[in-house]
Amino acid sequence: MAMVAPRRQKPTRREVIHEELTSEWLGCAKPLNPNKNVSAAGDWVDAILRMQFFADSLDEEEVKKAWKEIAGDFIGANTEPVSAKEGNLILRVTQPAMRFHLEQMKPDLLRRIRERFGEDKIKSVRFTLG
Repeated sequence: MAMVAPRRQKPTRREVIHEELTSEWLGCAKPLNPNKNVSAAGDWVDAILRMQFFADSLDEEEVKKAWKEIAGDFIGANTEPVSAKEGNLILRVTQPAMRFHLEQMKPDLLRRIRERFGEDKIKSVRFTLG
């Protein structure tokens, strides 16, 4: 069964006069749909933030998930990615001796991280005890 669009009733004399007065007062005809091409700000906020501020950043959750694969089982068990902001990866290390060991391995770790996430995402690796 095909649906038929309801017939549009002929505007009353009062509606016609109202339209004429409104058009004269505004200096133009009333827009057909005032909400056309209007979007809520929330529809655009995420896209704008990603383009402006987070385009070059790295998702910290992605780094945390991939860390044990990048670092290996032993290093992954004794370290934890804390932050990956502005190109700086901060790793929490369980022991001072492990921190010393990682300082010696820093170029190799940085190379593996860059291979995984791209050359421009991580610029440095820092260690913190915790």
